[in-house]
Amino acid sequence: MKITADTLPGWRGSLARHIESTPTQTVLITLILVNAVILGLETSEAIMARWGAILSAADSAILAVFVIEIGLRLAVWRGSFFRDPWSVFDFIVVGIALIPATGPLAVLRALRVLRVLRLISMLPSMRRVAGGLLAAIPGLGSVIGIISVILYVFAVIATKLFAERFPQWFGTLGESSYTLFQIMTLEGWGEIARSVMVVYPIAWLFFVIFILVSTFTMLNLFIAVVVTSMQSEHTREIEIERAKASPETDLRRELAEMRSEMRVLREMLRQRTSDMRG
Repeated sequence: MKITADTLPGWRGSLARHIESTPTQTVLITLILVNAVILGLETSEAIMARWGAILSAADSAILAVFVIEIGLRLAVWRGSFFRDPWSVFDFIVVGIALIPATGPLAVLRALRVLRVLRLISMLPSMRRVAGGLLAAIPGLGSVIGIISVILYVFAVIATKLFAERFPQWFGTLGESSYTLFQIMTLEGWGEIARSVMVVYPIAWLFFVIFILVSTFTMLNLFIAVVVTSMQSEHTREIEIERAKASPETDLRRELAEMRSEMRVLREMLRQRTSDMRG
């Protein structure tokens, strides 16, 4: 059975309900947004020269709030905390910010911006989108594999056909792959194709076939897999909500039936009493 705030005993249940309450979640979301603005302002040398101390103090205060929140959630949920992927995500994001950003670890200071990603775990709509994207990974792996095979085949053909005259684009297999990837995104492909067509007039056939196969077919399939996965995730959440609501609905129906039966019994008792008096 899934542990919820209502199933936790004593102070744990009370504290869990307080943490999950709308006002608390609103405060946390606001702090995340404020922290995002602060991290952006810290990229400006002029602003840091004037307000650096204040911004750093505010950043530390917000981080302290996040640490306290994670600590309270650990105290409430205990081992169940680490069975929730979103809770683990929050723990890692906040934990990264606590790593001393000095010496060789100074690069980790830039990772503080990952705290902004907590919005994903805080907002249900964002969680649904992220859940759909994660659920699409197995399907996307197959699509990416097919795209890679197609890209490799066309890169080999392009290297053999165009390497001699256009080494800047097709000189090696790696350069051909990169150029074809650029063409697949439709970035500057016209300039490349027309330049090649000056020397190889029939080259338009190669580029048109490649774009039809890679861009108009495979990339759209890529998008279709993501959309389908997100739709499935949305449907799954609706079913979960219905499952949560069904016990309450059944109880209401049973109560209504009991009231109806009690009314019938009262009516029969009243009729029997009337007959006995008669």
